[in-house]
Amino acid sequence: MIVFLTALALLLTGGLAALLVGRNPKWACWTGMAGALAGGAAALASSLDVLITGRTQSLRWAWSVPYGSAHFELDALSAVFAATIATVTMLASVYGSQYLRDGDDRKNLGPSWLFYNLLTASMLLVVVARNGVLFLVSWELMSLFSFFLVTQDGEREDLRRAGWIYLVAMHLGTAFLLALFVLLGREAGSLDFDRLSTFTTAPGLLFVLALIGFGTKAGLAPMHVWLPEAHPAAPSHVSAVMSGVMIKTGVYGLLRVLSLIGPPEPWWAWTLVGVGVASGVLGVLYALAQHDLKRLLAYSSVENVGIITMGLGVGLLGVCHGNSVMATLGLTGSLLHVVNHAVFKSLLFLGAGSVLHATGTGELDRLGGLWRRMPTTGASFLIGAAAISGLPPLNGFVSEFLIYLGAASGLHGSSGVLLGVAVIGGLALIGGLAAACFAKAFGIAFLGEPRSREAADAHESGAAMRWPMAVLAALCFAIALAAPIWPTALRPAVATVASGARAENNPKNLPPAPSFESESEVAATRSLVGVLLGCCTLIGLVVIAASGRKLLLRGRRVESGVTWDCGYVAPTPRMQYTASSFARPLVLLFRGLLQPRDEIHPPQGLFPRHASLHTHAPDWFRRRVYEPLFWGVGWAASKLRWLQEGHLQLYVLYIALTMLVLLIWKLH
Repeated sequence: MIVFLTALALLLTGGLAALLVGRNPKWACWTGMAGALAGGAAALASSLDVLITGRTQSLRWAWSVPYGSAHFELDALSAVFAATIATVTMLASVYGSQYLRDGDDRKNLGPSWLFYNLLTASMLLVVVARNGVLFLVSWELMSLFSFFLVTQDGEREDLRRAGWIYLVAMHLGTAFLLALFVLLGREAGSLDFDRLSTFTTAPGLLFVLALIGFGTKAGLAPMHVWLPEAHPAAPSHVSAVMSGVMIKTGVYGLLRVLSLIGPPEPWWAWTLVGVGVASGVLGVLYALAQHDLKRLLAYSSVENVGIITMGLGVGLLGVCHGNSVMATLGLTGSLLHVVNHAVFKSLLFLGAGSVLHATGTGELDRLGGLWRRMPTTGASFLIGAAAISGLPPLNGFVSEFLIYLGAASGLHGSSGVLLGVAVIGGLALIGGLAAACFAKAFGIAFLGEPRSREAADAHESGAAMRWPMAVLAALCFAIALAAPIWPTALRPAVATVASGARAENNPKNLPPAPSFESESEVAATRSLVGVLLGCCTLIGLVVIAASGRKLLLRGRRVESGVTWDCGYVAPTPRMQYTASSFARPLVLLFRGLLQPRDEIHPPQGLFPRHASLHTHAPDWFRRRVYEPLFWGVGWAASKLRWLQEGHLQLYVLYIALTMLVLLIWKLH
């Protein structure tokens, strides 16, 4: 545990050093990156030690803060998330060292690196905290540091607005978590996780509080409205960290609480499946309707968190029914998708940042033709797009395949049929829509002809930005090719969630938590061996086809020419699909959910010079739920403005009266 805490100290030291030399962009980037790499490497080493040896690392000491001790513990579940956080933040720091330095040379980069390193440290602290006070403090620090990163370009009003929406959403979620920990700790008089009790509180209420509180951070629908505002506003390497790993702390928190509050009930699992399907379908539909590349990726994170939640629901249902195969496949698929999404979503955000860096815009209808100008970025983005669409032989396919198998293993009885329709049908629909969404994103941005001068003048990014993308792209293949090892590697973390039910806390007549030692692991491994063989076969066929083409063309003259283009010698951007026209058939198919708004300027006359189509799909939850709600709260608060007189003496009186009322209430 000392090595892990040393990692936090290294991150803090690197951030403070960058702050001291912040006026020199080069030195600020070097020191900030060095701290991020050193701290990330130490955290990764400590996490891998736990995953490989199976030894839990723990440290506890007394402190003066009420309700327990300063308790840190790195077990298998924490290690999976800590290793993922460390890997992504290290690669993003290398990318950010050039991304930030190529910006405004007059800008002080010290605060940016300080908050970046502190965000990394706070995320790592969240996953090892074993006391409610320590956890909530780390949770709030994580929200504050990311808020400062989102709003670091404070001159822009839209960024300030996105930052405040994010901060308000995080504090609302924390309010539910505060209630959760108060209820868990009131019986024991301590908030240490190993002393929490559910004797006096209905576990179902605790589950709902955890789902809302942690689901807000994770971006589950309908608590997702902050996510498409905040993630596009942040610098691209920060967006990669926020979307790749920060929102996963919400998934971690939910998993940790599920391991503490006793045996799950079936309706918990069905709730997770329902929320997951809704988040997955709505997230990918809204992503499909977007025209800004980073905003599209942000909505896609809602989709993938939905897939993770579906897998968690399948796994919990297996635990409830004592079905070890179903539990193992669902929970393993869910945890593996946490890792996979961190890899390919970080890759996609870094690719989007490279596009933004080269062109100055992420608007799809101003891009095009970037493949020839940015081949490394284009190839990396294509791999990430295929992985997020769940296509073999890439990592997204492996985790989704496990969730498919988990749902299929429960296909017996009427509830099993319903599960199959919900999960298997939902995953199939999400996968098809995701493929269409990223065909649009990649095709409009990288193929065809440039649609603007900025796209025509684009250039490839520097080596410090290209290498992190190349590493993440390689990981997309490596995770898939290592498919058979994941059931064994993730078994301790899966068992922590499923076997964490403590009978003394919730003595209900439910089936015992299933074992993960034999049948279930063998079944999962056997299935993934088939996946590995299929992936290798596919890769082999591609290599054979490429080699055969090269042999057939050896010694022959190869010429290129324009394609048939209806008599036009030089294609122009006006002949190409726009983002709106590409997605329009699917947007219209789901117009009942999306409620799109069309701006159509049809051609006029025999020789029209201008025609356009623009489709906009505003977020229904934001427009119909949150905006009226916050308007009502603001209106009600304005009626109480007379209480705020501006006199310090009056505020002191308010405090005194409040304390008097609390004392009287406590005495009674």
